[in-house]
Amino acid sequence: MLVDSHCHLHDDFPIPVDEALKKSHENGVDKIIVIGTSPEDSEKACVFAGEHEEVHWTFGYHPEEYDGDKAKLEKDLNDAKTFLSDPKLVGIGEIGLDYHFPPTDKKAQIFLLENMLQIAQDMKLPVSFHVRDAFEDFWPIFDNFKLVPSVLHSFTDSEENIEQGLKRGLYFGVNGIATFAKIAHPPIERIVLETDAPFLTPKPFRGKINESAFIRNIAEWAAEYYNLSLDEVAKITTQNAELIFKI
Repeated sequence: MLVDSHCHLHDDFPIPVDEALKKSHENGVDKIIVIGTSPEDSEKACVFAGEHEEVHWTFGYHPEEYDGDKAKLEKDLNDAKTFLSDPKLVGIGEIGLDYHFPPTDKKAQIFLLENMLQIAQDMKLPVSFHVRDAFEDFWPIFDNFKLVPSVLHSFTDSEENIEQGLKRGLYFGVNGIATFAKIAHPPIERIVLETDAPFLTPKPFRGKINESAFIRNIAEWAAEYYNLSLDEVAKITTQNAELIFKI
């Protein structure tokens, strides 16, 4: 069994969803987590998960979705309480810091992250982190909270930040980027597989819409890279996802 621990099938997915889910099952992907990127998008994820037995969801507020309006953020988080008790909620995310495209309102992103981490801490939920070109600010903020084991989504950063994450008990999301880019890779014992579908399509399907079924291709890459069987990769990464997200 394989798990797609991070995707966006709920968000106007460009392939008919029933078709995508059927193909996922055919490729051994039996559990899927759809990831919220704003309060509105998270509510869509909640509804979508309720309609599909194999799907769970997270409540997120992507750093690029926040405009710095503190009153709106307070209202958004207060309104979200109506669906945060949903039994298929398994995490908070994606949340984090993204300084890749200047100009960046770093103070606003940090304020948002701290508010979302407080929710994660209070609810004892794991986090799916989106961190890009911002680890220098991220680590001190992370260290101010007591979080359950969580995931650095789509990790493509340095060996140094792998070590920083390992020290803090974090796991790492490995997706299609690993199949075609020269990047540092965490130890197999601390990875989960993800697609980020419809984005980040792995080889040999680059140029096509990504989908959860392609987790199998990422797992095949991992088997070759880590010199393991496909069954071993599936067992390790599925156990990790089940441990983190309690699915």
